[in-house]
Amino acid sequence: MTVEAMVEPESGAIGVDRLLAAGPDARWAQHATRFGALDAAAAAPTLLAELEASGLGGRGGAGFAAWRKLAATLEAGRRPGARPVVIANGSEGEPLSHKDATLLRHAPHLVIDGLLAAAAAVGASDAYLYAAEPGLEAVRAAAAERADAARIRFVAAPDAFIAGQATAVVNAIENGVALPRDHTRRLSESGLRGRPTLLHNVETLAQLALVARYGAAWFRAVGTADDPGTRLVTIAGDVALPQVLEVAGGTRIAEVLRAAGADTSRLAAVLVGGYHGAWLPADALDAPLSPAGLAPFGAHPGAGVLLALDRTRCGVEATAGIVSYLAAQSARQCGPCRFGLPALAETWNRLAYASHDSGLAARAWELTDTVDGRGACAHPDGTARMVRSAQRVFADDLRLHAHGGCARAAR
Repeated sequence: MTVEAMVEPESGAIGVDRLLAAGPDARWAQHATRFGALDAAAAAPTLLAELEASGLGGRGGAGFAAWRKLAATLEAGRRPGARPVVIANGSEGEPLSHKDATLLRHAPHLVIDGLLAAAAAVGASDAYLYAAEPGLEAVRAAAAERADAARIRFVAAPDAFIAGQATAVVNAIENGVALPRDHTRRLSESGLRGRPTLLHNVETLAQLALVARYGAAWFRAVGTADDPGTRLVTIAGDVALPQVLEVAGGTRIAEVLRAAGADTSRLAAVLVGGYHGAWLPADALDAPLSPAGLAPFGAHPGAGVLLALDRTRCGVEATAGIVSYLAAQSARQCGPCRFGLPALAETWNRLAYASHDSGLAARAWELTDTVDGRGACAHPDGTARMVRSAQRVFADDLRLHAHGGCARAAR
């Protein structure tokens, strides 16, 4: 689904209005009126402590504590001759996600504020913003409105799932090739051209800008103790109004879905976190959309995606389509991507459409174990996580498919 096909953001639809508070297509005048200018140099000395107190987790997928990345880069930057780099990652190769594109379009100055504040805090000499070309257009226009953004370099990201993976971002900026690389050292120690590199998702940086302005206590005034602040969520699939919403941390999944017009009584499952996320059954929709709330299901907010699946749709077919996409989107740099993922996709497609072989489900489990933890990057691992969740949530459907049937026909 394209950004244009989605409903425009409804700030405050679930009671919050922070990241998008300056209004749609906000330029400098609207941004300055709502937030005021941010003195990045003045905020730098206390930013690390405020970030740690805020509890801000990364909004790009893995959810690492924002302060830990900054602290590691700051420490590495103290080495003689080290020149830290900060990168804002807005690639958003996840097909279901539109939150970063929405943020770059409607709040580009908040992203720039966060990028400059992080650069000042670690003493970075270079700052980059990496995103698909449509997102870059809005941020370039915003940067042209302010003198402090002149040093930001803009790099276009290709339309590929793996192009937003951290080492792929660094590789794209350094070599023009957006493929992950086998990286034994953390980017904070040795990233772009061997320099200490702080890489954050653009939403993480926008949230960082709010912490730099208003402090940790303000940030924690919304959300829960273990999931403070807000997050942007893309709601897609079988909902009346697919859209991007800003929601408070810890908001229950069912509440978010209903805000997008979903009839939760008709849902069979929801994919949480995107294609590298996990399926949750319909009876788990009261779980909070937070790391702690999703942990019992082997899930995580991830890329901030909820894909609703109506009970009239087949979860086996939906999963087969996702696995096929992920197999085609691999870097093909290691055995699990070159051979394991295509074999897994073929097995799931046979389960979904073509075979009455009762041994296929066991074969799918075996292949999932084969690819997990053995790739040069995290792509096979993310695929395995999603597949394992499907094998649990759609276990009854898989048994029917293995014998030539489909639970959807009885619904």
